[in-house]
Amino acid sequence: MTIPPAEAVNPTGNSSTHAQVLSPATHLEFVAIEVAVLAAEFVRTQHGSARAAGTKSTPTDVVTETDLASETLIRNEIAARCPGSTVIGEEYDDTIGANTISWIVDPIDGTVNFLYGLPVVSISVAARIGGETVAGAVTDLLSGNTFSATASGGARLNGAPLQTSQPASLATSLIGTGFAYQANVRSEQAETLTRLLPACRDIRCMGSAALNLCWVGAGLLDGYFERDIKLYDYAAGELIAREAGAVVRLPAESGNGLAFAASAAIAGELFELVNS
Repeated sequence: MTIPPAEAVNPTGNSSTHAQVLSPATHLEFVAIEVAVLAAEFVRTQHGSARAAGTKSTPTDVVTETDLASETLIRNEIAARCPGSTVIGEEYDDTIGANTISWIVDPIDGTVNFLYGLPVVSISVAARIGGETVAGAVTDLLSGNTFSATASGGARLNGAPLQTSQPASLATSLIGTGFAYQANVRSEQAETLTRLLPACRDIRCMGSAALNLCWVGAGLLDGYFERDIKLYDYAAGELIAREAGAVVRLPAESGNGLAFAASAAIAGELFELVNS
């Protein structure tokens, strides 16, 4: 697919967006894009020189000083644009607001990649109203490309519409996945791969759930599945994949269960294989 330039990001496709009367979801999409792009610009300056600040669930579940600084930046930018909102992030306690808008943010999705200087890293920002995700944006850190969507309003890459792939079969499909930090869960995931690998074209594990979901929406992957990911990992990406036409299934917000997105052409067969 031809990717429009990152500097052209605009959910309405019109340079006078701020002069228009926007729907609530489109306004929130615009805010999500602005904040994700700002955070990506900051995080990009630290890529290749990150320093670990500690670990979380396991010794392999690392957090860097940049994760913390990025989430602080995101929270400040949201407060400036949508005061009174609730903010739920990966690194800090929830901020409970006075209005009905909640923001779900991942300040760096792909922290291990970021720590090692690998290129698959993203910033994810999603907005909810009444428990429903209505807008979201995911910015690819190094390219600057931004995926975005609104509920019932379609998905976009740098403002241009997205649509999922239509593979002929699972056998010709490229599938993305990721692995949990807990060893016992990884053991179960390995068993899933032994069923899936002979049935598809190939499997990729690239380290950012948000980007994997967006790539399904863009047709760069035909499907994606992963266990043990959290709300902040998938909130924006699942909306983008779904609005681009993917079949999406979500885990519990605790992370228990399977996150899944795939082209409708292979969704049934793929889900049966990975959810056995």
